[in-house]
This record gives sequence, structure tokens and C-alpha cells, in this order.
Amino acid sequence: MVYLDYAATTPVLPEAAQAALAAMTEQWHNPSGRYAAAAQSAKRLEADRSAIAKALGCQPGELFFTSCGTESDNWAIRMGAHLNRRRGRHLITTAIEHAAVLETCKDLEKEGWEVTYLPPTSEGTVSPEDLRAALRPDTVLVSMMLVNNELGSVLPVRELCQIVKSYNRTILFHTDAVQGFLKVPFTARALGVDLLSLSGHKVHAPKGIGALYVRSGVKLPPLLTGGGQERGLRSGTEPTAQIAAFAEAVRVCAATSAADQAHMSALKEYALSNLAKKLPSVEEIVHGEAPHILALTLPGYKAEVLVRVLGDRGVCVSAGSACHRGKPSHVYAALKLSKPRRDGAFRVSLDRSTTREDLDALVEELVRAKEQLFPTMS
Repeated sequence: MVYLDYAATTPVLPEAAQAALAAMTEQWHNPSGRYAAAAQSAKRLEADRSAIAKALGCQPGELFFTSCGTESDNWAIRMGAHLNRRRGRHLITTAIEHAAVLETCKDLEKEGWEVTYLPPTSEGTVSPEDLRAALRPDTVLVSMMLVNNELGSVLPVRELCQIVKSYNRTILFHTDAVQGFLKVPFTARALGVDLLSLSGHKVHAPKGIGALYVRSGVKLPPLLTGGGQERGLRSGTEPTAQIAAFAEAVRVCAATSAADQAHMSALKEYALSNLAKKLPSVEEIVHGEAPHILALTLPGYKAEVLVRVLGDRGVCVSAGSACHRGKPSHVYAALKLSKPRRDGAFRVSLDRSTTREDLDALVEELVRAKEQLFPTMS
């Protein structure tokens, strides 16, 4: 099998699996306990937190564990809005965010909040001028992703955050960095954001673990209440096995992240060059700066059919975000692609382990599929 859908999920590294196993079989005690074995589990938990914080470029005390990136997004947006609710009820986001952000904003609209959805540029990013024009005295929170999960476009989050803070420093700025962490160079501190979401399964950790960066000084209310774990901000007994695996995966990937990014970037250009020679009818939708995502389209063909045919031949790609579950992509719609280009859009996503041979197989099977499939009348 040739797997080229790493933006959807990544395989768990053996080192991460071993770390989880040790946490489940050796240091399995509740870190909130008041005895020596529990204290050892708590010590390991904080060491793991520090490892992820180091890779993210923040202090360990600014990092809080969650169940996933979706929870992190929900917590940041819902509670960030709640924190500033007395100052205003206006939020700003983009039309190309992950569903975890967009659906949360839609829920808040039902509760009386007003949300401005900024359109993307033709390059799949956001215009700083559009952001400036959208800011209002009653704006309390801005949420803009770092790397788009379908296009691979990198939003200028640092510049956008500076614009917001120059307008009013009390406006909270959140970024969903799920697709950017260890894929593009950044630190939480350099971005200047107040809140930042991560997900473990995008960086070779298991599903079911994520994190939220909360800048020191931001008094974010808890989304979940209960026993007061995570310094009172995220109750629930910590999933120490998932956390251990997350931290170990981050340690391994962070050690080679610069080389891995260069490797994926070179492979991306190789794939595009190969396609241009052998299947020029495949077009790049936008040339995103993220090294691991290629947004492609075969105009006049149905991506769902193309993806299924490739999958039957052992090449795994996607017709967009896995979260769409067969629904039309709001990202492609926001770009205002023509119907033939939108219908034929699919995503190829790479990893540190991807090879040229994998991409040769992709191109070969794409050529075969185009020869055997009939174009639609769209």
C-alpha cells in the first residue's frame, strides 16, 4: 500500500507506542494520588509536558492536555469569547477553517454572537487588509489557522496577530496549528498568539490526545469542570499513556523536523514536476508553502471516483479533509473554483517516510485512472 493521506492521520511511531505501553503497564498510577508511585506518574507527566512545550516554544505551564484538536479549538473559542463577553460579542475567523472552528462559531451565532468569516485570497490565505477592515470596537476574539489542511497554504499568523494587537491588545488571538506543528517552522512565542491548538495523531502519536497553549496571563475559563486536573483548567484524570506517546513522538520528530521538512518539500516539487511531464491535465489548486500537502485537481473528473479507484489499486489519497465525510468541501467553495476544478479536487499529503517511489506509483496510477475513467459533463 502507498499511503499518501498523512494530513488525515499518521501511523503511531514504535517509540511512541512503547512509551504508551510503559505508561499503561509500569507507571499506570493516577498522577493525582498522594503516594510515591503516583508521584512518579506525576513526575513523568510533567516531563512529557515539558518535552512538547520545548518543541512548541512555550513554557510547560502554558500547555494543557485535551482529548484532541477539536476539543482544543472548542475550548479556545468558546471560553475565549466567554472571557471577553462583557466587552463585545463579535468574532472574526476565516471561511477556510477546520470544521472544529467553523461549527463552534456557528453555534455561538445561535447564542447571539456575530461572526465575520473572511474570504480566502486566490492563494488560499487571508488578506491583512481584509482583517483590518473587519476589526470593530466590539471584536473580542480572532481565530485563524496556521496551515490549511486541504490546501497546504500557510497563513501569515504572526502578521495577522500583530494587526489585531495593534488595534486592541485585549482581543484574543487563537490559531489552529494542528497541520503546522513540526511541519512548518514556528514557535508559539514568535507567533504572538494567545491560544494555540495541537493534535497528537497528526505527528505520529495516537488518536485521542491534543493540547492547548494558553499564553501566560490569559485567564481562560475551563471548558470541562470536575476534579481540577491540569491546574484547574481541564478536569478529568490525565490520559498518561496517550500523553507519554504524544511526548515521545514529538521528541523523535522534533529532532529531525528541519531535515524532514526539507525532505517533504523536495518530494512535493518532484511530484509536481513528474505530473507536469506525464499528466499535465492535473493542476495544482494553490501552491501552498506547507511542505507536506499538495492540493490538486483533475478538472472534468469526479474526485470521489478517482480516490476510490486509486484506493482499489493501493494508493491512498483523499478528496479533501477526512472530516467532510463525503460532503462538498467548504474550502474549495470559498476559493470559488469552477465546478469542473472543484469536482476534480483531491489532496495528496506526505510524511517524513514518504519516498520518490511512492510518488512514482501515484503518478502511474493517476495516468491509468484517467485513461480508464470517463470525464463528467460538469
